[in-house]
Amino acid sequence: MKTQVKLSLHVWGEDACFSRPEMKVERVSYDVITPSAARGIFEAILWKPGLQWTVQQIDVLKPIRWQSLRRNEVGSKIPAQNVATAMKKGVGNLALYIEDDRQQRAGLFLRDVAYVLHASLSLTERAGPADNLTKFAAMFKRRLESGQCHHMPVFGCREFPAYFASPSGTEAPIAESRDLGWMLHDLDFTTGASPEPRFFRAEMQAGIIEVPEFRAGEVRA
Repeated sequence: MKTQVKLSLHVWGEDACFSRPEMKVERVSYDVITPSAARGIFEAILWKPGLQWTVQQIDVLKPIRWQSLRRNEVGSKIPAQNVATAMKKGVGNLALYIEDDRQQRAGLFLRDVAYVLHASLSLTERAGPADNLTKFAAMFKRRLESGQCHHMPVFGCREFPAYFASPSGTEAPIAESRDLGWMLHDLDFTTGASPEPRFFRAEMQAGIIEVPEFRAGEVRA
């Protein structure tokens, strides 16, 4: 019985922002899509409690280009305590007044991006007795062909939609190599109440980024 199946996805869009966590105020994107953002795109197309997507390779199809934008953002969020109180009492203040809390922030974003994402699909302990990888792989391919998704995948921010299709096989990575530095791999939810970010040293060789296993030694907290 197969323990995993490998699938690929062609994604593209006009804008993208894969925010660097070290930038506390202004949004500054990584040079390319992160493995966690890529996983989110796969999950937007097909997600089940018993499935797990593991991104293994990212092919960069277009040169890395930048743009600087200034946007209006809300400077705060509704406190979790207010939500808990409203759920307990049945009433509460769960409103944000945008005009009173609007902030204008600059951001350094990517423009005109395209990737081919390669990932493996495996079953978790939450899979049911009738679940199997062959069925889910066929389901994923049908959803690609018909353009279906659970929710619209995005490139980091909700206003940056990610369009998707099956790879044609003619996509070619860019002929560029560079050290991309430390990049967010994904969040580790097994460490306690708060998820812990884990990072890896990303290198692009002839437009291809090999993503190490999440538990590999080169992936660090």
